[in-house]
Amino acid sequence: MTLSRVVMRLARNPGTEFADGDDHRGYSLVAPLLADGKLDVGAFQAHRADCSVRRFSPDEDAVLGLLKRRGQTWFFDYDAAEDADDEPVHRLGEHLFKVGEYVSVADEDGRLLAYKVTEVSPLQS
Repeated sequence: MTLSRVVMRLARNPGTEFADGDDHRGYSLVAPLLADGKLDVGAFQAHRADCSVRRFSPDEDAVLGLLKRRGQTWFFDYDAAEDADDEPVHRLGEHLFKVGEYVSVADEDGRLLAYKVTEVSPLQS
């Protein structure tokens, strides 16, 4: 099983303050991927402690958390003792993590914002 590093940057989101996107806001994930670019659920279950997320933006310190799954719902969890900080990721299990693909993440107000996958690379052991 190989873990991959996936970088997603805020894409254009018309009708929001991020209408033009923002390359300085986004997420860096560490997760196992199948050959087609989808999340490898079996490998995730076996190595969930290694699956992480880092949220970055220019106006706050980077926030570290874990990639988690409850039922069919994937989310980013920044504090295991608190559910209020969880960020749901829309249909994450169906997304392809390939450069140029888009992923939607709910912000703190519940709005789905689009992020573009800008990098996918295997992690070195």
